[in-house]
Amino acid sequence: MSNHQILTHDAHADLRVLAQPGAALGDAVMACITVPAEFRRLAIDYPILFRQDEATGAFSALVLMGFEPGENLFLDGDRWDATNRPLALAVQPFLVGRSRTSDGPGQVHIDMDHPRISRNGEGIKLFEPGGQPTPYLEQIADMLGALDAGYRASGDYFAALIRYDLIEPFSMDVTLESGAMHRLVGYHLVNEEKLAALEPGALAELHAEGHLLPTYMALASLGNLARLVGAKNRRDHG
Repeated sequence: MSNHQILTHDAHADLRVLAQPGAALGDAVMACITVPAEFRRLAIDYPILFRQDEATGAFSALVLMGFEPGENLFLDGDRWDATNRPLALAVQPFLVGRSRTSDGPGQVHIDMDHPRISRNGEGIKLFEPGGQPTPYLEQIADMLGALDAGYRASGDYFAALIRYDLIEPFSMDVTLESGAMHRLVGYHLVNEEKLAALEPGALAELHAEGHLLPTYMALASLGNLARLVGAKNRRDHG
């Protein structure tokens, strides 16, 4: 369940949020949605894969953080073992709200039923005594804006990949040192051979539209699958 409210000083002057990593705070997830605009910084640590909605056919991107539901191999107690956190996790419990017509600027909403809402006075305040947003809230607003813009641009990105037939299904069998097996199915990734075979004009078009760099970043990120398997082996033997 969720309880979304428009964030205001009048209603939330004394509200505090728990910003540290933690399984009980919503970080125990196998995967997290992402947007092409953040592929470059996330490709350092995470594998980036694509999923297709069976009902609509629309594609989305995600970072893989584990091999089974509820498993985040980058989470070690209250420590996040990666250079960056995906924006969609870093902004919780905040989200962008819009009018029913989606017109006008987005508003900062907060989910009052999220586990990051402090119930004991701990955590980070959102407003200064005079009503101004704290630096933490200003940072959250910036991240929400970047995430919202990234979502809105994602459709054009995937349309470009589809136009050049650059997305292909992907599956992977993972055999761990313990003998346990995991199978990744239902994912897609960039077809490297077709990308390499594109004519200069097509590459120039992708570059001009800002789609070429995130595509190469998504490809480069796949090297992190081996890192994720190593983390799983260490976790299982820990």
